[in-house]
Amino acid sequence: MSTNFVRRTTRILVLNPNSSGAMTDGVEEAIRNMNLSQSTEIYTYTAPPESPASIDDGEDILTSADVVYQNLIETGILNQYDAVLVACFSVHPLVGRLAEMEGACGKLAGTGIFEASILTCLSLLTPGQKWGIVTTGKFWDHHLTEGVNVFLGIGAQSRNAKFAGVETTGLVAGDFHGGIKPAVVREKLREATARLLVGGNVECVVMGCAGMAGLEDIIRSVAVEMYGVERGNRLLVIDGVKAGIGLLEQMARNKRTFQRT
Repeated sequence: MSTNFVRRTTRILVLNPNSSGAMTDGVEEAIRNMNLSQSTEIYTYTAPPESPASIDDGEDILTSADVVYQNLIETGILNQYDAVLVACFSVHPLVGRLAEMEGACGKLAGTGIFEASILTCLSLLTPGQKWGIVTTGKFWDHHLTEGVNVFLGIGAQSRNAKFAGVETTGLVAGDFHGGIKPAVVREKLREATARLLVGGNVECVVMGCAGMAGLEDIIRSVAVEMYGVERGNRLLVIDGVKAGIGLLEQMARNKRTFQRT
């Protein structure tokens, strides 16, 4: 009697490039609520202590990229996975560095929650509908707006008809996990969402921080108040981690299908 291997598991690493265990815990909770294929295994990684506990500006982005990249090289951990998701809502250098490492890591598929969220929104919107981002501090307004334009190949002076822009809460990522009172977080998030929705035909809102995982109902409640129950409940609220995992499942399969072995 002989046996044949007919199905393999897809192993995805969700990489938190900051050193906050609480942030990773929040991401894990969101992942547990996903309806995933039984052949998909999800693992999480929290950056070493040398990485910032909260990524709130350009310096934090670069520091976290350097610390995590060095750690990945030293441990060789990526060789255990089919795909990796950078769970920082930014134009994070690790996404590009992972692509450069691909030769050393076999058929590794990689993306970031920023990139995955954009692609998810564009796949869900119908003509005339818009999408936008609700995020944390003021730094992210320019950073993310410019990042969207670069990712979509749009000039700095051009305007994307589908993109409604970025609204900020004035918070930092750590505030979403015990940094300040939950009531303050809720109110700041509601205010930013209202500013985004009042600006146009916005049907898709991206939570522009991994720390926002699980807060979809706050955003959707604002849509219900402004748009009415029926339309408000149809609002698409995008969690970048969930979007990224869904995208990577397909990317990993495509790598196996279309890349030479």
